[in-house]
Amino acid sequence: MSATGLISKSLSRMRAMVADATGRGREPSERVLERIRQQLHECADGRGGEVSTRQRAARLAETYLRLDDAGRLAFLRMIALEFGPDPVKVASAHKAYQAAVDSDRQWDAEAALRAAMRSQRLRILTQFNAIPQGVKFLVDLRADLLRYLPKDSLLKPLDRELEARLAAWFDVGFLELARITWNSPAALLEKLVQYEAVHEIQSWKDLKNRLDSDRRCYAFFHPRMPLEPLIFVEVALVEELADNVQKLLDENAPVADAGRANTAIFYSISNTQAGLRGVSFGNFLLKRVVEDLQRDFPKLRTFATLSPIPGLVRWAHRHPEHLAAGFTAADWKRLAAAGVDGPESPRLRGLMRGSADWAADPQLARALREPLLRVAAHYLLHAAKDGKPVDPVARFHLGNGARVERLNWLADTSDKGYEQSWGIMVNYLYDPDRIEANLEAFASEGRIDASATVRRQGKQ
Repeated sequence: MSATGLISKSLSRMRAMVADATGRGREPSERVLERIRQQLHECADGRGGEVSTRQRAARLAETYLRLDDAGRLAFLRMIALEFGPDPVKVASAHKAYQAAVDSDRQWDAEAALRAAMRSQRLRILTQFNAIPQGVKFLVDLRADLLRYLPKDSLLKPLDRELEARLAAWFDVGFLELARITWNSPAALLEKLVQYEAVHEIQSWKDLKNRLDSDRRCYAFFHPRMPLEPLIFVEVALVEELADNVQKLLDENAPVADAGRANTAIFYSISNTQAGLRGVSFGNFLLKRVVEDLQRDFPKLRTFATLSPIPGLVRWAHRHPEHLAAGFTAADWKRLAAAGVDGPESPRLRGLMRGSADWAADPQLARALREPLLRVAAHYLLHAAKDGKPVDPVARFHLGNGARVERLNWLADTSDKGYEQSWGIMVNYLYDPDRIEANLEAFASEGRIDASATVRRQGKQ
């Protein structure tokens, strides 16, 4: 077996061994830390040829994978604190650059300054790219880093450098769009089940239903991570805007004639790699998928989502004044007829907990429909932080030029649906004639495009 094969097999084995066994643990001993420090220096020095470089990087990766949680934190802190740019060299190069400005030595001085500012840790991280599974190793390493970051701000320089490096390596121009079908490799299908983040895949039958002839699933892949979808979207080909995800995912429903479909519903978009946070390619995925669908199904005219509203109940709990503002005097009369004697009624307590108890009473559910839809509309259109919607799904779609088209009552009757948003879901519409204008208005002014109905519902 070649050296490359041995490295790949070794890293795979180590990753499998530690995947579920990284407890917090204790700080590594000084002896262990010194051995890690020596390995890092050897990688930073970069002596020898390509084979030596790859072998050192592979050994360092194995060392990291063997560490428990506390050991990994110590490893990352060491890289962050001890392998940055040399301040003395940076200061000297900066002084030389200032002296060379407007002279024929300026560009050489600028190159020297750039070289001085390039950290040793960046040289170390770049070497992992040359080993089998090295890119995946770095993505997973950053996922660890992001977990530690909130409690250790000294890791920020390392995170910034690693994010910038990953953003360059995962530029959309390097990514490959592929359709996933029931005939795709089993290992890839298992990844779909593992990574599905919006509507959990319950069984192989459920998965097969989502990959049937009236459905599509597309994913972006990186050439160095061939069986690791980076982000994937699930699509239903239908004849009108979808208003209920349980109907959409019903395994017993007859398979529709995809050739008659005029509407493509994006009902699930899942980012799979925590270590790629901040590296955005979701908007490019949707654009590429729309192009692919239009080529295969010329009758498609409408492209929309059936999306969750994951932060709604949590936001209403924090802002009871906005919840109260959604209820009119007429609403309270209807609620009184359903046995609710006021805002403090025990029958309403479940709302703030995301309980589904109220939905079991048809009269109560009908009385709550309009006020809760108003609250949801206000949340999507007006709940903002730093000028952007607080809801992450809204922020994604509105940032890509979509319009808030329609709110759907009891569209997700799963426990998760009630807990997140009282079962309410939303259609975001991607209108090709308005996407660019919407995107510009949202980016420059924070202005949100919405249908007249949703705007009316959102007024309080």
